[in-house]
Amino acid sequence: MKKRIVVQKYGGSSVKDAERIKAVAQRIVSYKNKNTDIAVVVSAMADTTDDLETLAFQISKNPADREMDLLLSTGEQISCALLAMAVRELGFASVALTGYQVGVMTDNTHLKARVHHVDNKRINKAFKAGEIVIMAGYQGITEEGEITTLGRGGSDLSAVALAKAIKADVCEIYTDVTGIYTTDPRLVPEARKLEEITFDEMLEMASLGAQVMQARSIEVAKRFNIPLHVRSSYSREEGTMIVKTTKKIEDVAVTGVTSNKNEAKITICAVPDEPGVSARIFKAIAEAGVNVDVIVQNVSHTRKTDISFTVPKTDLAKAIQVAEETSAKIKAGQILHSKEIARVSIVGSGMRSHQGIAARMFDALAKASINIEMISTSEISISCIIALDKVDSAVKILHKAFQLEK
Repeated sequence: MKKRIVVQKYGGSSVKDAERIKAVAQRIVSYKNKNTDIAVVVSAMADTTDDLETLAFQISKNPADREMDLLLSTGEQISCALLAMAVRELGFASVALTGYQVGVMTDNTHLKARVHHVDNKRINKAFKAGEIVIMAGYQGITEEGEITTLGRGGSDLSAVALAKAIKADVCEIYTDVTGIYTTDPRLVPEARKLEEITFDEMLEMASLGAQVMQARSIEVAKRFNIPLHVRSSYSREEGTMIVKTTKKIEDVAVTGVTSNKNEAKITICAVPDEPGVSARIFKAIAEAGVNVDVIVQNVSHTRKTDISFTVPKTDLAKAIQVAEETSAKIKAGQILHSKEIARVSIVGSGMRSHQGIAARMFDALAKASINIEMISTSEISISCIIALDKVDSAVKILHKAFQLEK
């Protein structure tokens, strides 16, 4: 009989202290039997990564990315070692492994490295020895032996990549909520838990601000069709399955509402309206490792135009510096920027076949006197850049406007 292989990932809130680590160990061993092999991926204990980051910036205003990776990767190693100890205390063989001991091979991009492949030899050796594997998430190693990290939420990516490498039957993502909701239930108590959601919808929600899972991990799961089960480590309740296609007879227009407060806007004024200028601006920003999201270029009547775009708040200083350097080269005007913006989005695969969704969204925001600064759309989402202090209200208004509580 073929053994079932389960990958479980536990987030920082699930292993935040000794009591929670022991509870997680109990859950893990409840899965272990002669027909099931278990590999567990853990995040750093709650707030550990933030605390390490804060400490680094107290030491240096601009800490080197390489040393930041070396520092930040230690958080997962702590929870990994402690959880393996807890599993052993329950009488089960376990082995704690760092990402680089397993062989999570990445590119050379520090702080947001991309996974090339995961070696399954060390894991399979542990399975043959009857061990439960506890792996530190969020980290890997380059061909040159440099430690890297996979970006915020990178433990999700570690788990999905591991599930692909060892051909897991399911990848369970444990968090402090019982599944995927129509919006953040802490903001909207009426938010409804979804039984299932498609990879496309979840990828869109994650990339637009839903913090349940890292967007890159959804991309990998979708590519290799790895079933994901998002559930709570605090209860035995069934969670939300993320799957290729849902069983819904007819798609609802909108599945969820998300928001993202980690947005900043940059405007380059008086840009020469000439071919290739936009390419020069965004090529320079890309080469600095900054992701640009929404882009709006004003209509030119004077052979000069303004170009506005959004970047993550964490990359704002770097983006401003590149924008200023490029602006000088192309003889553009001043650089304006603002951190007082946020994004609100609606997501749903049913948008493909429902008309009037955008109008309904804009009308709901207009009735609440919420001004829209920028708009971005995809096949299954509509996003609006609005004032930061209006975003929570906007989420509640849109959730109600599309009757997502029903």
